[in-house]
Amino acid sequence: MSLSKWLANKRNLLSDINIKNTDSVVRKNLWIKCNKCGFLMYHKVLESNHKVCPKCNHHFQASSNERIDYLFDNHSWHSFDENLSSTDPLGFADRKLYSERLLDTKVKTGLSDAVQTGLASIYGMQVACGIMDFRFMGGSMGSVVGEKLTRLIEKATSARLPLIILCASGGARMQEGMLSLMQMAKVSSALYKHNKLSLPYFTILTSPTTGGVTASFAMLGDIILAEPGAVIAFAGRRVIEQTIKEQLPDNFQTSEYLFEHGFIDIIVHRNQLRDQLHKLLLLYFDSIY
Repeated sequence: MSLSKWLANKRNLLSDINIKNTDSVVRKNLWIKCNKCGFLMYHKVLESNHKVCPKCNHHFQASSNERIDYLFDNHSWHSFDENLSSTDPLGFADRKLYSERLLDTKVKTGLSDAVQTGLASIYGMQVACGIMDFRFMGGSMGSVVGEKLTRLIEKATSARLPLIILCASGGARMQEGMLSLMQMAKVSSALYKHNKLSLPYFTILTSPTTGGVTASFAMLGDIILAEPGAVIAFAGRRVIEQTIKEQLPDNFQTSEYLFEHGFIDIIVHRNQLRDQLHKLLLLYFDSIY
């Protein structure tokens, strides 16, 4: 079968399953072992605790759909730009063609790209929100991620709404080269206009938040929140150690280390995040009325 026919079949498959923002992963393991403490738990116990280990409080990675479910009021989420999808502007190939990798990831995750954007409410307070999903190519920031976030910020600015972006990313998407790196400035410029109207912007850093995402919109929040134990960094630990010729602390590039050194404002347990955001929103709304 020719490559063009193979890709056409993949696209037809994608069309047939009618991708929506739903998890498409079939559960294989009923019992899950905590990566940190080794505690063995039934999968429903983990899910009922928002994917936090009940023994050691290790925060497992959560999908964007799971985060929407626990953060916002029921049925309040209204998505934007669901059909935006990356192309392959550079004709990039490593072990796989980039176009092939994109199609495979869309089928696996049920997402069009690595971020979901939309309007939602928290205890009745409307917010604009972007939620990154690490399952989609490591949450990497390509042209579509940058475009969706920019459109979200522009809508929040126009409607004068508070903005929340939940970050989970390995950084810029290498398969799109400079087009990916340009998104750092693009999103940051949109945030500048949002900030000029004195509208609040909250970022939530989850594990991992790294690379170009950390170097741009993730660290531009008026209030920067982070989950416990989250890996937050720009360059890798080994790269830094080899550059400065020093051994780094064991907790380097964790949310706790960044909090101690003033880079983030508050560490919030996932089960308390909704209430914490509600408190911050109350402060803002009380100040304008």
